[in-house]
Amino acid sequence: MSSLEQRRQGVHVFERGWLSANNILLIDDESAVLIDSGYVAHAPQTVALVQQVLNGRMLDQLVNTHLHSDHCGGNHALQQTYAALHTWIPPGHAKAVDHWDEEALTYKATGQDCPQFTYQGLLQPGTDICLAGVSWQVHAAPGHDPHSVILFEPIERTLISADALWQHGFGVVFPELEGIPAFHEIAQTLDLIETLNPLWVIPGHGAPFHDVEKALAFARQKLDAFERHPEKHARYGAKVLVKFKLLEWNQIDKDAFVEWALANDYLKAIQRAQAAGQPFTEWLDMILAELIKSSALEVDGSILRNI
Repeated sequence: MSSLEQRRQGVHVFERGWLSANNILLIDDESAVLIDSGYVAHAPQTVALVQQVLNGRMLDQLVNTHLHSDHCGGNHALQQTYAALHTWIPPGHAKAVDHWDEEALTYKATGQDCPQFTYQGLLQPGTDICLAGVSWQVHAAPGHDPHSVILFEPIERTLISADALWQHGFGVVFPELEGIPAFHEIAQTLDLIETLNPLWVIPGHGAPFHDVEKALAFARQKLDAFERHPEKHARYGAKVLVKFKLLEWNQIDKDAFVEWALANDYLKAIQRAQAAGQPFTEWLDMILAELIKSSALEVDGSILRNI
């Protein structure tokens, strides 16, 4: 049981690692709500975790802080498991979900998978939403994703920060990889979090934490470094995209990996911006070499293996 659960009954944090975002299950006598559903490869595990805690009860509501594949990849499986489930998403990508536009939803650009799902409600920033009997504020948190939201419960000062703030940083600023300025939005979101003054933060990845001042200072330091050297952020983004797929595959033949990378719009955009005169496969080998050097990857003949 996490420290957060000890402070308030009915809050269950499933810390999932990096392929799947954390899941937060809120329960009261009347309803059960899950916030974020992880990646599709872990969907059976997500369903099993929820079922274990609910012990025969229904899951009534599913809330997505944003629609990156590691936060909503389990939506379809949960909707199939709980027929009456009501799913709420931020409004920015509602039309893309309606038409299931995988380009607008960035699943094609990242080379990641997400089964189609539906929604019944929208998380409008500036409003409150009742989740398992508790009122949570919905705040816009652009930067990592233009349409992301964070959720704040002001009585116990609990913040569900998604990828806007981790204990040691924040998520890749994806608009920047497309050449769209967004570092300033990260700064504004960090300022918002400081204004909310949370006592506890449940991040999208990593354990819940309470030293928010330290986390904000670290995030601002990281942001400053990226603003001064945007090329470092781009390379960081490339390595995150590659590492994510390695986590999913565990191991893959080098030729199959290169085929995936050649279809990845974000990787191609980063390479064009950083090394337009260099062959893509040569640049990709440099990214792999950096992952090998940091002990995130090993090569066995033609096989790339996640570490």
